[in-house]
Amino acid sequence: MERLQKVIAQSGIASRRKAEELIQKGLVFVNGERVTELGTKVSPKDKIEVDGKEINKAKKVYFLLNKPRGVITTTKDEKSRKTVVDLIECEEKIYPVGRLDYDTTGVLLLTNDGEFANILMHPSHGVSKVYLAKLEGIIKGEQINLLKKGVLLGNSKVYPQRVKLKKVDLKTQASYVEITIQEGKNHEVKELFQQVGFKVQKLTRERYGFFETGNLKSGEYRALTPKEVSKVYSMK
Repeated sequence: MERLQKVIAQSGIASRRKAEELIQKGLVFVNGERVTELGTKVSPKDKIEVDGKEINKAKKVYFLLNKPRGVITTTKDEKSRKTVVDLIECEEKIYPVGRLDYDTTGVLLLTNDGEFANILMHPSHGVSKVYLAKLEGIIKGEQINLLKKGVLLGNSKVYPQRVKLKKVDLKTQASYVEITIQEGKNHEVKELFQQVGFKVQKLTRERYGFFETGNLKSGEYRALTPKEVSKVYSMK
């Protein structure tokens, strides 16, 4: 038996907080009866409807993919390009947790567990993402300090948690910088470096929370262990 709001969240249609709102508004039915009390427990056999639609109580699955370049981070693409979902053999309908650009590689999680995804993505949980950026040109200490002090992107200032110069290649005139952020907005890392005068040639997400690609080669994936899934839920 599990709490009704948790089951709804795990179905992927809403976060747990939103599920609680739906219950309180009287939009949730269990076996044909309206339920408005939070904390109501249900079994796998119970029929649950939210706003007139029965939820999908599919088996929860979790994957870690070492995303290759040239693959779209979405479930399907109108231009028929390969997506990250195409790389994983799975009967359940899964989706990526957050986004990585078309040309960005590295750690990407995929699941059909909405609450799991929300824990990792919601800013309130402060999950860090570590990237290694190859920059065109030789970055100086003053530019790194500018990044550390925060950079204005749009209407808000972004403060990287950590910025560290890893290597400089004088022959190819390239810099390798490790940057840690929490926000994770679209193109954020590229825009941060652009604001201090550098173009990102290659970008790899090396870590998402405690997840790393490990021995996975580009395009390879693995299922998460129950211990890893529990560790994510413990972040709440």
